Amino acid sequence: MKLRGYVALLVVCIGLILTDLVQRFVITPWVLLRPSRRVAVLGGWINFMARLVTRPLVRIGGAHIPVPERLVPAEPGVLILMNHQSLFDIPLVVQSVEGGYPRIVTRKRYGRWIPLISQMTRLYQYPLVDPSANPGTMRKTYKELRQVARTSDMPIAVFPEGTRSRDGGIRPFRKKGASLLLRARPWKVYVLVSDGFWKHPRFKDFLGGLSDIRGRVALAGVLEWTDPKADPDPFLDQVRTLMEAELERLRAEPRTA
Repeated sequence: MKLRGYVALLVVCIGLILTDLVQRFVITPWVLLRPSRRVAVLGGWINFMARLVTRPLVRIGGAHIPVPERLVPAEPGVLILMNHQSLFDIPLVVQSVEGGYPRIVTRKRYGRWIPLISQMTRLYQYPLVDPSANPGTMRKTYKELRQVARTSDMPIAVFPEGTRSRDGGIRPFRKKGASLLLRARPWKVYVLVSDGFWKHPRFKDFLGGLSDIRGRVALAGVLEWTDPKADPDPFLDQVRTLMEAELERLRAEPRTA
């Protein structure tokens, strides 16, 4: 089984190296020269990469990684809130969007020096945040985040727990970022919940254990946020309660063989 894990990860790594070159020298110039095709091209490309990351791990490594239903519309005023267990959350949230792609709120450290990922944050205009920044920098970051929220023509996705859960449960929310988004405009909020991935949060955890991954993902609910002037804390508490209930439901279902 360990050999299958090594081979699957090797296939993914080779694929990511090749797609980094394609993204830099084909996809990026394409969307610059044909801006009218931006959504279609970038939506298709990011879904291809989501499959590239997950399907070898399924077909070679023996993992069970579901393909989410495309229930989230690619349109302005859509906010995706999802729990955070592992790197798999990224392809899962990507594949949940129909007809486009999400703009994922991302830590600033991923915006530099990481092959494929850093260039992707610029290409897809992901909002970048740095929780360790000084107050002046944070004020600028929050201003930019509000501007993105008001003007984005694609859904915004955020993991309100802030960091990956170590036991798979729903961690307390770090509410600042999500609160800023909620205060920026009315939203239709899609709440997604995944489970079964928390023991394999990073690439190095995939080796030897892929066949143990029995993941699942579900839409916990769709909520309306209609008053940006309202206190967002009770709403975020409602979202967390909804996530906890959906996680409990998922765990009560029989495991996929």
